[in-house]
Amino acid sequence: MSDVDNNQVMTRAALNRALLARQMLLSRHAAGVVAAVEALAGLQAQEARPPFIGLWSRLLGFQRDDLLTALRDRHVVRATLLRGTQHLVSARDYLAWRGLVQPMLGAAFFALGDRTRHIDPLPIAAVARPFMSLPHTFTGLRAHLAHAFPEEPDDRAMGHAVRCHLPLVTVPDDTSPWGVARDPLYVAAEEWLEGAVDLQGDLQDLVRRYLGAFGPATAADMQSWCGLKGLKPVLESMAPELVALRDERGRVLWDLPDAPRPPPETPAPVRYVPAFDNLILAHADRGRIVDEAWRPRIVAKNLQVAATFLVDGFVAGIWKAARKAKLATLTLEPFAALAPSDEAALREEGEALLRFLEPDAPGAEIKITRPS
Repeated sequence: MSDVDNNQVMTRAALNRALLARQMLLSRHAAGVVAAVEALAGLQAQEARPPFIGLWSRLLGFQRDDLLTALRDRHVVRATLLRGTQHLVSARDYLAWRGLVQPMLGAAFFALGDRTRHIDPLPIAAVARPFMSLPHTFTGLRAHLAHAFPEEPDDRAMGHAVRCHLPLVTVPDDTSPWGVARDPLYVAAEEWLEGAVDLQGDLQDLVRRYLGAFGPATAADMQSWCGLKGLKPVLESMAPELVALRDERGRVLWDLPDAPRPPPETPAPVRYVPAFDNLILAHADRGRIVDEAWRPRIVAKNLQVAATFLVDGFVAGIWKAARKAKLATLTLEPFAALAPSDEAALREEGEALLRFLEPDAPGAEIKITRPS
């Protein structure tokens, strides 16, 4: 292992600014959708709308059609990937990463316990493969599997077997404002994309991409992001090409030598972060972006992750947007009292967010509740 630079201690503020710089949240960037999605190492897309908001907060002049066009042109895909959740990634990254996460997806299938322990997923995936050469909903897929395997009573478990063992991507929906239908169509990835999934993948390249988007970080941080295990030896094997820093607790943090690490006093504008954003989820230790005391307010017991807003680079509260008739409303719930200048900046940015979310709403209102 290369020597650890004990002279460069990454404080919490320094880690925060490094993360914001790489996640395009210190300033909006003039980048195309595909380049941005790759630089961010993907966007979680458990719900349809959040990736659009995530890109709006990061890119200059981003419009909804920019991402819809990238999806329709098959340059970007929505699919089950990191942590076994829906992610928005470039077509290139999906083909490169899907094979790497297969062990994690296979383990996730059997982690359902009694529902899946008796099921052999491979024959089910083999039957599903020709059926999914054309777009189908999972409702249609489960009906097909129930007919093919009448002895198996749990068609949802069989559908989960396919989701975890057959590379599928979501077909964009032209009638939905956010590109995903209520009951989406899925299709085999190799039918939708030009190229086949790399069944082996390059784990070291995945490490580089993660550090470029979220570093400096520990092996545990990266494992939280992608869902894979045993990454510490991989990072240690890459020591000659990485830098090893320390945090304030003395833990080793790995990073790319030339990745941005701005001074901790670098100004950070207020920003709105969507639900499920990887800014919140990409580290085991989330202290660089959110105080531990606020974590229960953000991540619910049912694993829903709230939309948040940043003040001076750190999560300062949660937000919700709603539309009732002609009025679009943005409600902010700060965790602590806001300075007047920060409140004014949040209102200005919030009005722009509402125009993006509800462009045809005649009225817009920003509500800021009292901290509880």
